[in-house]
Amino acid sequence: MNIYELIILATLASTGRVFGLILLSIVTGWIFGYISIKSKLFESIYIGLNEILESVPVISFFPVVLVFFIYHIGGYIGAELSADFLIFTAVVWNIWMGIYQAFKTVPLPMLEAIENLRMGLIDKLRNLYIPFSIPRIAANLIPSFTDGFFYITVSEVFIVGTTSFHVFGIGSLIVNLINSNSLKLVYFSLIILGIVVAITIFGLREFVKHAVAKYSLESEIPIPRYNRPKYLAKFYSPLTTPARRIGNITTRYLSSPMRRTIRLKKLEEEKESGNLIYRILGAIVGLAILSLLIYGVFSILISTTYKLWIYLLNNSLYILINLAYDYIRVSLIAVISFLISLFAAYYLALHKKAEAIAIQVIQVVAAYPSPVYFPIIYAATYAIIVRFLNYLSVEFFVLLLGFLSTFYYLFYALWLGIKAIPQEYWEVMDNFNLSYWQKMRYIILPSTFPYMISGLTSTINSAWGGLMIGEYWLNLNGHNLEVRHGLMKLIDIWTYEGNITLAAWASFLFGIVVIIFAILFTKRMMDLAKEKYVMEEGIFAA
Repeated sequence: MNIYELIILATLASTGRVFGLILLSIVTGWIFGYISIKSKLFESIYIGLNEILESVPVISFFPVVLVFFIYHIGGYIGAELSADFLIFTAVVWNIWMGIYQAFKTVPLPMLEAIENLRMGLIDKLRNLYIPFSIPRIAANLIPSFTDGFFYITVSEVFIVGTTSFHVFGIGSLIVNLINSNSLKLVYFSLIILGIVVAITIFGLREFVKHAVAKYSLESEIPIPRYNRPKYLAKFYSPLTTPARRIGNITTRYLSSPMRRTIRLKKLEEEKESGNLIYRILGAIVGLAILSLLIYGVFSILISTTYKLWIYLLNNSLYILINLAYDYIRVSLIAVISFLISLFAAYYLALHKKAEAIAIQVIQVVAAYPSPVYFPIIYAATYAIIVRFLNYLSVEFFVLLLGFLSTFYYLFYALWLGIKAIPQEYWEVMDNFNLSYWQKMRYIILPSTFPYMISGLTSTINSAWGGLMIGEYWLNLNGHNLEVRHGLMKLIDIWTYEGNITLAAWASFLFGIVVIIFAILFTKRMMDLAKEKYVMEEGIFAA
């Protein structure tokens, strides 16, 4: 097998690895999402852990897990499981958050319909929750794919201690080609990667359009129809929009009221009994997860010496100060991402020709691993940026890398949210002749608020990966990209120096701050979205 065939196979292997883990993320997201809406205790634990695991850079926060895969399982299987775990952590969190947000904001009339029909768990998921979550999954599917490829270089090639581990894939192959200075083969690999990514994203984009048209409530996007043989129709007919599906079932079950009377009192008793079971199950699962975490923390605490505790505590204030600098950077990235994403998503959602080109370009660029494409941008703009910004040029490039690594979460969420706005809302805007800013204030922003919170949360939590790469990047085209203050820089330096204890302690403090953010921001915003900003309920209210 020649090197060119090997490059093609490696690209396909990495693509298959990412898609397999995305599918696993969706299935587990449905399970955890349903339990979370039935159990407040599990919901709090689930959202908190989701925030922590998404935010903390994978390489620094999970050394124990990597050591488990490598040294307890060992061999190529251990390395493959480690790579899969790292990529899984790159693609799963926004999908889980999107599914949770969808389950949390199912319109009340739909919930009442499935309760009146006394559906079981499987029927509820099949006929309502899963179809209703598909637009949210679609909104996060492309970002998850691009994020998986963004981290492919650090997932397929990683270091535990002083040992380097590799698995077969385009990420590890590109690293080997760069180390051997085979630049022509590197460029060929990038071309093949770009072709595969472009084809994949085109297919995903068509699925996104179809998902929004088919599973959103009365979306303005038409569902494409294809001529299919009649004997195959039964394979394509199940699960149209959640509203239509519920309507069909309601008509079938309630067509003869004299024969099918609903005893409201008994129905309420059955509902409370069913919810109690799910609350107990959720509490058990949540407490089990929490107990494992407490046991792990306790085991570490009792094995830590007094001298080491003093050393860690003395560095805690320094760690928190550097974390504050990073939160300022993340806030700037989030604000810039929101402003650009909102106006760009609105424009592209209404201009199909521009959308067809821009979405494809953004998705392909976002899927390229940052260590590959960012040095090109850095080399092309370094002289100009330094000339105008001087010492602030370092911060500019770090923020740019953070923006490129995460803005598409919010962009895709807002783009899908705008495309999912029911046609009736667009008619209202036209009938009242609303101005651009009135549309934004009264319709667009409130309607897309659940999408916005989901995308904004993922944007904030994913920005840390870009910061970890950008805050301490030595010998980048002959220059060192290094900030003065930043927690991600400290973790990088301590990891390279072998000071794993201090790096792990910094990640632990980081995790505490992140879970506080999850409780005070994400959960409250999700609850607010459910109470006031479910645009689908406007259809029923009308």
